[in-house]
Amino acid sequence: MTDDGNRRDAHDADGLTHTTAEGDVEMVDVGDKPDSKRRAVARGEIHLAEATVDAIENDEAEKGDVLATARIGAIQAVKHTWESIPMCHAIPVTNVDTEFDLRADRVVLSVAVETTGKTGCEMEALQGVTTGLNTVWDMVKAMEKDADGGYPGTAIEGVRVVEKEKRPR
Repeated sequence: MTDDGNRRDAHDADGLTHTTAEGDVEMVDVGDKPDSKRRAVARGEIHLAEATVDAIENDEAEKGDVLATARIGAIQAVKHTWESIPMCHAIPVTNVDTEFDLRADRVVLSVAVETTGKTGCEMEALQGVTTGLNTVWDMVKAMEKDADGGYPGTAIEGVRVVEKEKRPR
């Protein structure tokens, strides 16, 4: 709000869209924006021992089907993104696609999210990737531990938005 009680314009001189003139954090008001079809794809990877990737591929992980569990985790995370990212709007998720690519020493996960609404779905796609990859790690951590209980070669890397679309409704 400004001194005269009006809402501050989102493109005000300070350029911050999630703060009031006083510096308080606030959610952006998207109420006046038209609905549009939106899609975002995020991707990331988890580096693993080759034996671990082989176990995933052959469904030999002690905890069960790693990729099926990670897919469920990714989809669940997409649907609940607004609950864990403070200024994120709850959006109507219309579709989630997950794609795993097993390579010699890593698993690559892509998550595509679609919505029809007033704001994008990049955060949902990113949340899906990070939770999906964390789920992979959780499912194989016993295989990845070294003698000291650490994970010297296990790493989640390269998480980023690789595609974003917005089409009028």
